[in-house]
Amino acid sequence: MNAELNIVTGCRDGKSYLKDVFVSPPFRVIPVGQLKKDGGAYLMITSSSPGILSGDHYAMNILVEKNARLQLLSQSYQRLFNMDDRATQNFTVKMEPDTSFFYVPHPIVPHENSTFISTNTIYIEDNCDFMMGEIITCGRKHHGEVFKYAHFQNKTEVIHKEKLIFKDNILLRPQAIPLDSIGSLEEFTHQGTLVYLNTKKNTVEQVIEEIFEMMSPEKELEFGISSLQNDGFVLRVLGLGGEQIFDCFQKIQEKMWHFNPKLL
Repeated sequence: MNAELNIVTGCRDGKSYLKDVFVSPPFRVIPVGQLKKDGGAYLMITSSSPGILSGDHYAMNILVEKNARLQLLSQSYQRLFNMDDRATQNFTVKMEPDTSFFYVPHPIVPHENSTFISTNTIYIEDNCDFMMGEIITCGRKHHGEVFKYAHFQNKTEVIHKEKLIFKDNILLRPQAIPLDSIGSLEEFTHQGTLVYLNTKKNTVEQVIEEIFEMMSPEKELEFGISSLQNDGFVLRVLGLGGEQIFDCFQKIQEKMWHFNPKLL
């Protein structure tokens, strides 16, 4: 199945809103967060499908117009079902000047023999901030499916003024490289990546220290956080449950959504 989702968010009188939307089945877009007082647009992507099937191709295109702020939300865990072939997803975001785009979706659950390739391309202009997260589970652990999927790949590129400023490529092939081996995930079953960067020239060194202190008390979880050259950070997390990592990412997202270096 080929499915498409196109979203345009605008800003009027200091408030961001859903300006235009086009979806094909199984997608729907629901405005949420009406009680929020920060002027941002909060949109939830929902799906009538129980998950991604073999042969599916999703094309998702987001435009954040000047001065708009968009926080995209997911409905639930994303399941990748058993596949004879593969499924793909292209996710493209265009951020005009003075905008924000944050997207921290629920964890992904790859079923046995699933093959999924996702490409994220972010075009960012001046005076913007961007956050995106991803959490990959081991599969249906309670059904005995631990690292039984065939292939998982997620590629992310952030481009500023035709210059590549960030690139990440996660490739997991458990049958070729066992993920429970030494030097890989070892005893952990879930992993997460959270990326934040801005083109506002807002340094994040102190925020990185605060996130480190926030994450340190977490049990059964290992993490590392690194600063980026372009005013940002990458947080990598290993754990035993998707919900724990998701909760941590949500707290950090809330912190960075309201990030103001002048108040530090």
